[in-house]
Amino acid sequence: MRVLTRRSLHRPLAASVALGLLLSSACWAESSDDGQSSVWAPKEFQFIYQGFTTKYSCDGLLDKVRTVLLNLGARKDLQVNSLGCVGRSGVPDPFPGVSVKMNVLVPASAATASADEPAIPSHWKPMKLQLDRSPLAEAGECELVEQVKQKILPLFTTRNVDFKSICIPHQLSPGGTSLSAEVLTADQKTAGVAAAN
Repeated sequence: MRVLTRRSLHRPLAASVALGLLLSSACWAESSDDGQSSVWAPKEFQFIYQGFTTKYSCDGLLDKVRTVLLNLGARKDLQVNSLGCVGRSGVPDPFPGVSVKMNVLVPASAATASADEPAIPSHWKPMKLQLDRSPLAEAGECELVEQVKQKILPLFTTRNVDFKSICIPHQLSPGGTSLSAEVLTADQKTAGVAAAN
């Protein structure tokens, strides 16, 4: 039979306290490193999708692009409109497009002096672009993911971008294409206020 002495009881307690202090200091360091002062900056662009493997209707592309922009941290009051579509609603278009007006976060230090937007607290948030829940269906999105990486991602403030692509026209390669990054995102309280204004 093992007898617990006062000394043996103090060891686990001391270890727990030390671990708690270590974890809390690590959390503090992480949150203090991630905190950032940012401002909303207006952006406008047009995006025309060109692909062989998957075709989109104008409405379908509009929904996909809106989802991508929100995942990357665009403010919720963005405007996404169809552009140059010739097909009927719900029917794949040869070259569907969108025009976008949005606001994205940029570090306050990088903003122009004439910016009218007040600085708000923000942080870095990991994001993995996922356009479909089914791995097989998402494999067909590889051309769109490539074009998002080339034409849309540079409009946002990002770091630690990780892009992998095995995209072969007319072939599905599940898991072959992926895009992840850390994106600058407004803190929850300020995000709600900005969306309400």
